[in-house]
Amino acid sequence: MSSRRFVFLDPDGMSAGGWLYAVVEARTGVCYQQQYGGTACRQGQVEGFLVPLSGPDALDALRGLFERHFRGAGTWNHQWPEDERGRLREAVESVAYWASDGTSEEPHALRLDESRIREADEAWVPVITPDGPGVLVWFNSD
Repeated sequence: MSSRRFVFLDPDGMSAGGWLYAVVEARTGVCYQQQYGGTACRQGQVEGFLVPLSGPDALDALRGLFERHFRGAGTWNHQWPEDERGRLREAVESVAYWASDGTSEEPHALRLDESRIREADEAWVPVITPDGPGVLVWFNSD
């Protein structure tokens, strides 16, 4: 039996859609899988640990960018001109990530991982967290 475990986020697409998570990349033996990219229905997988986030305004901004501006069709091989990149950056930076050392917690803003901008798509955005690189994920609109 494999020591790896797989968790598919919202496998039947029936969640209410108000969730926002970061999967921080780490060797945990747990791989999170996510459908992303709007109607392109891409499949992503990242090993790490899941961190629930709160950011209703950020989620609205992300959904507005990907569902309305890009019309839910995904951004595979998109070149990301500065105005669109700026909108994405601003939305990501408005998400609070609560880092903890086991005794205290402190909020930090996420950062868009611009070195991996080509991977950014609806419901799958590479980010830098206080705990290392990860992926920002939410309910895919397809």
